[in-house]
Amino acid sequence: MLGIGGALGLVTATGLSTAAALARHPSMTGAQLRSAAPLPPPFQVPLPIPPVLRPVAPGRYEITQREASAEILPGLRTPLWTYEGTFPGPTIESRRGHPVTVTHRNELSVPTVVHLHGGRTPADSDGYPTDLVLPWSGVDHGHGMHDPRAVVTELTRDYTFPLDQRPTLLWYHDHRMDYTAPAIWRGLAGLHIVRDDAEESLGLPAGPRELPLMIADRAFAADGSLIYPALPDRPGVTEEYLAGVLGDVILVNGAPWPVHEVDAARYRLRLLNASNARHYELEAVTDDGRRLDLVQIGADQGLLAAPVTHATLPVAPAERYDVIVDFAGVPVGGRVRILNRLGAGRTREVMAFRVARRAADDSRIPGVLSADLPVWQRSDAVRVREFAFRAGRMHGHHGWLIGGLPFDPARSDVVTGLGDVEVWRLVADVHHPIHLHLAGFRVLSRSGRPPLPHDVGLKDTVSLRPGESVEIITRFDGYRGRYLFHCHNAEHEDMGMMANLEII
Repeated sequence: MLGIGGALGLVTATGLSTAAALARHPSMTGAQLRSAAPLPPPFQVPLPIPPVLRPVAPGRYEITQREASAEILPGLRTPLWTYEGTFPGPTIESRRGHPVTVTHRNELSVPTVVHLHGGRTPADSDGYPTDLVLPWSGVDHGHGMHDPRAVVTELTRDYTFPLDQRPTLLWYHDHRMDYTAPAIWRGLAGLHIVRDDAEESLGLPAGPRELPLMIADRAFAADGSLIYPALPDRPGVTEEYLAGVLGDVILVNGAPWPVHEVDAARYRLRLLNASNARHYELEAVTDDGRRLDLVQIGADQGLLAAPVTHATLPVAPAERYDVIVDFAGVPVGGRVRILNRLGAGRTREVMAFRVARRAADDSRIPGVLSADLPVWQRSDAVRVREFAFRAGRMHGHHGWLIGGLPFDPARSDVVTGLGDVEVWRLVADVHHPIHLHLAGFRVLSRSGRPPLPHDVGLKDTVSLRPGESVEIITRFDGYRGRYLFHCHNAEHEDMGMMANLEII
């Protein structure tokens, strides 16, 4: 059985010459902004660690969305939209199987939606793009506050997360229809870590040797404010940035090209690419040119069955990778740079670690990490679907489509039964990181060949390269209701590249 992509065929990129041009440049999809502000040299600003949010009661948290400013570039203040006044927002630490409720209050001037990316969440708390949390100001600022497509509109909203899922790094971000990209760009993103006893018994690096690293790119005006090329009269971006918005400043946890002092020991780096459109291929290199191994222990949806060692690691928007880096062989005073092989000039640098001291290290990397990964086989699938992710036209404008159709919240694109196993074949014209809400999946193949080494484990986002097809397998369990799948190039999803998934 074919889904909407297969039923309509592979749509050509009529009217969007950008896509064809970008297909000849496979390392990047998007156009880069240029900052006008003076930029600091790399590896001067200390790495910040996002604060951990304190519960207001057992299992209950409160977050206020509000405007704030921060010194991101030295000596300049940057206005931001924030969760609790910080960028990134505060980290929520939770336990597997212990539900939490997060109450969001919106004190911004625009409506918002909150999505816990990677969460196994009931539909009414998943952050559907029209389930709006309205501003407390009660003033319509022309940003769709009274959007007639809204099915839920509240001034505060309780999001309940059962957390009946494998321990992993999740993240929460704005997901409002047509405006996800500028909202994330302005600061609406934060981390959520799920833990359990079994993972903590493995002896992995922990405490100060476990570092959450949210990587994102931005561009800055001369006064320190963020630059974003929004259209003045409708959702979306100007023509030059239809393929995605790239910044020329690489931020890690909200700091430009930061540096972090480490012991000569193993560290667990919990990587998130929170960029709108930028892809990274990361490597860890000492100042004398020696490359350190990136030992992957986890993917989007938790621990792997066994470690996988990489020399370089590609990370698409919204993907998470859990890796161990061992600094024991680096001399005290030595430096390890995290580089982006897809970058050029300043965007080739990401951050650095400086080895400050020798120290004891009782951590380890077990040969067996997890035994609870799903083992779905092709023979388990009750149906196969195909979806084409292509450029096209929507409402008379250039856009990004799934199966030739722009997103419509009133249309059911896919209907499946609770507990059904399906194989999906995803086909791309240019780079598209495809995210499936609610359900984790395994990658079966790439363009008819075996998955790549970094495809291992249970994922919720998979990166398609230009002209590539990827097969995934998943089981739709957990909850009934309406969910999404979409491209996580944020500009693409704002311009139509989302579809509805109904689980019945």
